[in-house]
Amino acid sequence: MADAKGTPMANPAVVGLAGFGLTTLILQLHNLGLCGVGPIVALGFMFGGLAQMIAGFQEFKVGNNFGYSAFVSYGAFWISLSIIFMLNHFGIYKSSGTDIGWFLVVWTLYTSILWFAALRIHGAMASTFTLLLIGFILLDLAHFGYPAMTKVAAYVLILCALNAWYMMAHVIFMQIFGRDVLPVGKPWIDPQPAQEKQMQAAKA
Repeated sequence: MADAKGTPMANPAVVGLAGFGLTTLILQLHNLGLCGVGPIVALGFMFGGLAQMIAGFQEFKVGNNFGYSAFVSYGAFWISLSIIFMLNHFGIYKSSGTDIGWFLVVWTLYTSILWFAALRIHGAMASTFTLLLIGFILLDLAHFGYPAMTKVAAYVLILCALNAWYMMAHVIFMQIFGRDVLPVGKPWIDPQPAQEKQMQAAKA
């Protein structure tokens, strides 16, 4: 990746994916009863929130609408969730389980838009967003009468977090080793429209 002058630039996705994956992972450990809320709030504000948003603003500079929208939005998600935890703790504007459920529902709708776009990027991105969408749906169900789905969602979202880290490692290792050590696979939906293929075939 390089700027307009040809100067090499780092890929902001390595920070965005790291923050998303790590904060998602710690929340799921909480949902499995392995840790408290404290680490989630701290990471939600700093790594999953602030650092991921900064990565998103850097994606804006390189013209990547998908990365810009995803990293800034999910960064805002983590900051918002951390604020909800803090407000509940101090008894200010307390959110009920149903309130948080609707909070998750609207994020599920947003995620479904990015999921469809992710299908045309590469396999690792498609699998990450498929797991994220399934995880959100399971959490929606957990907050509207099916609490057992919380642990099922946790396992799904742990896989999602590890997928995000895989993509992060793919970008880092590509630069360090000078070759594709961790391939991300082909898009699940062909990014080249059939009409373009027909035109190319006719020219050949």
